[in-house]
Amino acid sequence: MGLALATAGMLTAVLAGGVAGAAPSPRSTPVFDGPSTPVTFETPDGELFSYVINTTRANPGHVQQVERAVVKSGGVVVQSWPEIGVVVAHSDRAAFRADVKRRGGRFVGSMGPTRYGTVYEGTPEGIETPWSTPEPVPPAAQPGVSKPDPRESEQWALKAINADQAHRITEGSRDVLVGVLDTGIDPGHPDLKSNLDPSKSVNCADAGRPDRSATGWHSTVNGHGTHVAGIIAAERNGRGVVGVAPKVRVASVKVTGDENMIYPEYAVCGFMWAARNGFDVTNSSYYVDPFTFWCTDQPEQAASVSAVRKAVEYATRKGVVHAAAAGNGTTDLTAKTTDTYPVQRKINNDCLHLPGELDGVATVSAVNSKGQLASFSNRGLGAIDVAAPGRDVMSTIPGGGYDAWAGTSMASPHVAGVLALMKSAHPHRTPAQMLEALRDQAEDHSCEPAEGDKGPACQGPAENNSHYGEGVVDALDAVR
Repeated sequence: MGLALATAGMLTAVLAGGVAGAAPSPRSTPVFDGPSTPVTFETPDGELFSYVINTTRANPGHVQQVERAVVKSGGVVVQSWPEIGVVVAHSDRAAFRADVKRRGGRFVGSMGPTRYGTVYEGTPEGIETPWSTPEPVPPAAQPGVSKPDPRESEQWALKAINADQAHRITEGSRDVLVGVLDTGIDPGHPDLKSNLDPSKSVNCADAGRPDRSATGWHSTVNGHGTHVAGIIAAERNGRGVVGVAPKVRVASVKVTGDENMIYPEYAVCGFMWAARNGFDVTNSSYYVDPFTFWCTDQPEQAASVSAVRKAVEYATRKGVVHAAAAGNGTTDLTAKTTDTYPVQRKINNDCLHLPGELDGVATVSAVNSKGQLASFSNRGLGAIDVAAPGRDVMSTIPGGGYDAWAGTSMASPHVAGVLALMKSAHPHRTPAQMLEALRDQAEDHSCEPAEGDKGPACQGPAENNSHYGEGVVDALDAVR
């Protein structure tokens, strides 16, 4: 999600000749074709770090060889995903990376740390380690909540995507399950508890291992996941708001730790959980930390990109279709030049916003109630699939209340809700067929200046342009 501020201690950008290439001006989209700035992960002895290791082949034999190399190199295996050839490991030894690559030999495809700092939550209970684990960071206080009252009249977004008309045909099927990969969901909210499926909910923020404890998937750090869940599937019960698909089920897949960060191993766990548990749709209103953009021309960053990509692709093969936020940086995703989080560095178009820029994911930009691209929304010709409401979106928040929030985080769940309605009406469609229909059915939107005339100018025809992609998503066409 990128809401936490990075510290400079454990991540170093190696700047050759300083930071060249200015940030894009509001009316231009320059392109930087050089290599991205190398970043050094410092992992000193005595400090606990997390790593992803991709095996050369996705089979149990290769995974077992890498697991042995991890143990012999002074680490522990936290979680293995043999279906995709990914191992998550912890170690407090500076030489761990080199030793695993040496001992693992041809079985190690790529490897890299997943964080710029120590594993704050420690190694999960039940795993014997040669080191002591740190005390976990306590959850942040819950935000204040508004007094509950009916708010459907304030939901301009439902009409903007024709969800109100779609509901006359279907409000969704109980057979459809949507995974909310986010900060957790408030299980007691009156608009959510009937549609929330605890049996399919999980906490993936325990070092990337599925935690099925009774309350692990609850909302703790903030109300983000609760707000997203309400956009997708708030029940029509006369109490507050209504979701895009008010009769489908949602599962809380908590991928945000108590320090408000989403690391690669958390995201991998989330997508693999969806794949293993029969989910139909996932929503990812976040970007994977600690980078805004992960650069595939840097081997250690590429290891995490590969792990997340394989998890998304595996879930897709299992029948799961994905929606993801484009991001809130007013960035042209086809003309990347610089990044400032967590360190200032040069980047290029081989640097990816995860998971939104992965193939097979519907990347969603945000529009306001006037149909303009929201000033904060990322954009890019060919990078955006569809647009959806993301400004002043009323939805559920923890404690039984409601509030209007803004972000591509709010746009993406509108699309996830439409995909859930589509799956309800057309249960035999594959993920590829659903994405194709989503794009084809979107309402074309001609180029116009973004809200406040901010960011790179719109490029392309009404049928597919840099601000709206193939148009504003249409719930009515999705169910007809």
